[in-house]
Formats: sequence, C-alpha cells, structure tokens
Amino acid sequence: MSVRRVLFVCLGNICRSPLVEAVARKRLAEAGLDVVVASCGTGGWHAGEGADSRMIAAAHAAGHDLSQHRARQLHERDFEDYDLLLAMDRDNLRELHKLAATPEQTERTALFLEWVGATPPLEFPDPWHGDAAGFAAAVKLAERGVAGLVERLRDVNS
Repeated sequence: MSVRRVLFVCLGNICRSPLVEAVARKRLAEAGLDVVVASCGTGGWHAGEGADSRMIAAAHAAGHDLSQHRARQLHERDFEDYDLLLAMDRDNLRELHKLAATPEQTERTALFLEWVGATPPLEFPDPWHGDAAGFAAAVKLAERGVAGLVERLRDVNS
C-alpha cells in the first residue's frame, strides 16, 4: 500500500493532531518524502479556531509553528481523500470506525503511535486538562512518533 496522504485525528483538533501534523510536515519534508498531511477532530465544537495557546507555545519552543492552524471536523469525504487516518487515541479510533462506510475504509484507520511502531504509550495522551509540562511532553511524544512515521512511510512507499 502506497501512502501519499495522511490525516491525523484527535477530539477537537486544537492540541494533539495539529501538533503531529506540524511535526510530520516538517520531518517528512526534511526526509524528502512526498506525503501530504492534515489534521482534524472527531468533534466540531472548535471548528475554525486556532490551536490551543499552550500547545502553540510548547510547539514553538521546539521549533514547530502552529500559528496558522484552524481546527476542522472530520468529514465523510476524508475517508476518500486520505490513504491513512491515524487516531491519537482509542476513543477517536472508535469514532473513525463508526464513520467508515466500508471495510476498506476501516482498514485504513489505526492508532498513530501503534501504526508507527512506537513503544508505549500506544495512545497519545490529551494534554488539554494538564499544565505546561504536559504540553511539552506531548511535543516530545509527537517527535518520537513522527520519527517512526517517517521510517514506516519510507518502507511502505518504496
């Protein structure tokens, strides 16, 4: 299976998935991989908003820019537009499975950290209820997960 378009999915699309999108965009470009990335949330209450200010700050401190991000909700069309939909946690993976119209669409969904072969945790913790340290930890986890993503995409796209 060739993967050219990846969608990262979390709950509100203001913390985890936009962070992973930004890290992936940067690292995939550095690796010379032609893969389009985007993010969304299974919920729509933050649609049109920017990323959480705490996530923007933590990402910026690590050299990632979330300033242009605008949250959006998952659409049925995303299952057609993306080769791979990677959920940040099992709750969002269950939502993807509920919305998938065919078994083939379900097969193109997975947990982000599990798909990239990361060591535990396999679910990406939501830092939203935490403090600055939780957001900094999210950035480190995103970097680790995206390193695995780059390697896995090198393998599946070669």
